[in-house]
Amino acid sequence: MRLDAGAARVCVENAAIGRLATVTPDGRPHVVPVCFALVVDAVYSAVDGKPKASPALQRLVNVRANTAAALLVDRYDDDWSQLWWARADGLARLVDDESERAVAVGALRAKYPQYLEHALDDAVLAIDVRAWSGWAATGSP
Repeated sequence: MRLDAGAARVCVENAAIGRLATVTPDGRPHVVPVCFALVVDAVYSAVDGKPKASPALQRLVNVRANTAAALLVDRYDDDWSQLWWARADGLARLVDDESERAVAVGALRAKYPQYLEHALDDAVLAIDVRAWSGWAATGSP
């Protein structure tokens, strides 16, 4: 059953992990798992201090070239009556404003205690959500 925008938003807000979808400069989809926090209608994720292959992450390159983005969260269960997914579609950007950055980092640290021990000094990405959608086998996840 289709989820209304409010139910989809709640699913996203309460999920522990999501899949961030962006578009590469040459138009290909790019999806990575991310930790995130929802503040009002903006989804924030940050480049944390864990080791990376390169500081020039593909998701950041993508957002600079094409702002289209989505965050997908879901639940799988062998009992298919428990299945659901929810998606936040919007326009992505890198957060430049220091006060907004502080709000985003605070929300991420409140949601993920691990971030209290990891630096969040690098890029913060925001998706300004324009549409919420979702589906649940029972109509209410």
